[in-house]
Order: sequence, then C-alpha cells, then structure tokens
Amino acid sequence: MTRARRSRTGPGARADTGEEPGAAAGSGTAPRGPRRERTPEEEREALLAYAFRALGARALSAAELRARLEKRSEQPELIEDVLRRVQELGYQNDAQVAQTESRRRGVGTFRVRQTLRRRGLDSGLIEETVQARDPEDDEREAADFLARRWPALARKRDPRASAYALLARRGFGSAAIWAAIREVQEAQDFQPGEEAEDQEDEE
Repeated sequence: MTRARRSRTGPGARADTGEEPGAAAGSGTAPRGPRRERTPEEEREALLAYAFRALGARALSAAELRARLEKRSEQPELIEDVLRRVQELGYQNDAQVAQTESRRRGVGTFRVRQTLRRRGLDSGLIEETVQARDPEDDEREAADFLARRWPALARKRDPRASAYALLARRGFGSAAIWAAIREVQEAQDFQPGEEAEDQEDEE
C-alpha cells in the first residue's frame, strides 16, 4: 500500500514553488548596476565640505590639511583648489597657526620652532614667529611653569638638576632656565646645594 505524502502546513512551512531558495517571489527586482561616479563639481563640493569639517574640529596648517585631503582624492589640482578656497574664506591661515603655537603656555622657543616644523609651516614664517618672541617672555614663562612644579621637584635628590632637565624638555634655553631656577628658589626661600652641571639645549 502506498502511503500518501502529507503536505507540511503551519508556522515555518514553505510552499514548494519550484524557485531557488532565497529568491524573492514575484519581486522582479533587477540587480543593481555600478555606482554612478561623481561629477567634478560634486567631487569638489564633497572635498570642500570635508575640509570645513576638519578645520572646524581643529586649526590645521596648510600641510596638515593637504595631507588629509590627499587621503580622499587623487587629484592634486582639485586638492589645491579646495585649499585655496578655504584660505580665501579665512578658515585656514598658517600665520594664525604659528601665533597660536607661539602663545602656548609652558613651552619655550625651541619647542615652538620644533612644533612649527613638525606641522609643516614655511621656514620663513617659522623664523619670523620665533624672532618675534621676547627672551624675557621665555624667562617669565619658564619661571611660572617651574613655580607650579617646584613642590614636587624640591623633594628630589637634586632639585636644580631636575628642574633644568624639565625645562629643557619644554624647549627653554639655558639662560631662561637658570633665571627661572634662581627666581623660584628665592621665592621659595630654598637653600641651593651644589651647582647642577650646565647643559646645552639641542634644537
């Protein structure tokens, strides 16, 4: 006797339509074609919008912004066009970047020069910025910074040597460092020990 085949019904049952699994029944949807390429104007607008967002998050030098744009476009002329546009509108200005770094608290002239070089600024602008710094400002900035750190430094075996090393790492020159150490010691009524060996800063 032949047993009749029962059809599966109920939740989870799938009708036998003769179609391949995963095919959308009656959808008739054609496969998508290749993505439409942007027009030159659309590419420019997209790159310009990105430049505005990047500059809104942080003040960038021209070199820094160019490096970011190069990751998004392989068209040098387009990149330079976008860079010129944001500069014309006042969103990017290397002179302002240089002044911001020069006014940063707790750093000396050597650190300012190194930072501006790292950020890709023009050598002429770097020297102009550095030359505009008053040596007395460096001494005052070094003394202010050292005064805030002196309580911890005073507990070290050789506070003067530790202070010198700290200020040298912050980019201050020897003259500014020793002036700051003397000023802070006098203010703290500190009795100095042996003279720490003088060191020359490296640019």
